[in-house]
Amino acid sequence: MNKNELAPAWVESQLRDAQWQTSSFSSGGTNCVQVAFLDDGIVALRDSKNPDKPAHLFTDSEYDMFVSGIMHGELRRR
Repeated sequence: MNKNELAPAWVESQLRDAQWQTSSFSSGGTNCVQVAFLDDGIVALRDSKNPDKPAHLFTDSEYDMFVSGIMHGELRRR
């Protein structure tokens, strides 16, 4: 599925019913990112302290590359 062609109503429905996961490294679920695995291979990422702001949407492969980049230190500030 092309994430740029998602119907807004589909996205809204998916996010409303999403099961958000918080990192086990989080301190009480605040100040962290949360992830939800949606239908059709779409992954949503949001800020736990601003859950009403729009989530960032990734395809499965984009999400895998994002996580891999974090794990390998490729996304550090310089």
